[in-house]
Amino acid sequence: MKQLVRRIGQTVALTLPVVLVTTGTLAVTRVPWAPPTNLDQQVVAASSGDGAGIGRSATATAGTSPDGLAPQESLRVVLLDELRAKNPSAALDLLERSMREQPSLTPYCTSLAGELGKAAVRKYQGDVQRARSFARPVCDGSFAAGIAG
Repeated sequence: MKQLVRRIGQTVALTLPVVLVTTGTLAVTRVPWAPPTNLDQQVVAASSGDGAGIGRSATATAGTSPDGLAPQESLRVVLLDELRAKNPSAALDLLERSMREQPSLTPYCTSLAGELGKAAVRKYQGDVQRARSFARPVCDGSFAAGIAG
């Protein structure tokens, strides 16, 4: 019984800081329903050029897909390819950048990050610890939730 309580205490001690940091990021992130500032307009102007951006094709940047996929599905395919080709960190970077550049996709951020977490576990043949080592508070920590199951 004593070891069970100790084990529960250790689990809480390890996960509580992650949860607190993850939920705390919500307080400092930009929300899509906030009125745009001059900085937001500059970011939109800078990202609306014909450059494809890092790691993406021009069609993915424009939000259209040659396969006729919805923009979030097209992004999902690109993210999973990035994870397979490189590592979960690269895919999370791309997800974070995509959310900044295409705010209309933010409602899908949580599910996309969760799928990346599940894909990371698959990539590392079920090694949850290795997959968890890439976890960051992107999209409210949904990557970590995807790793958990």
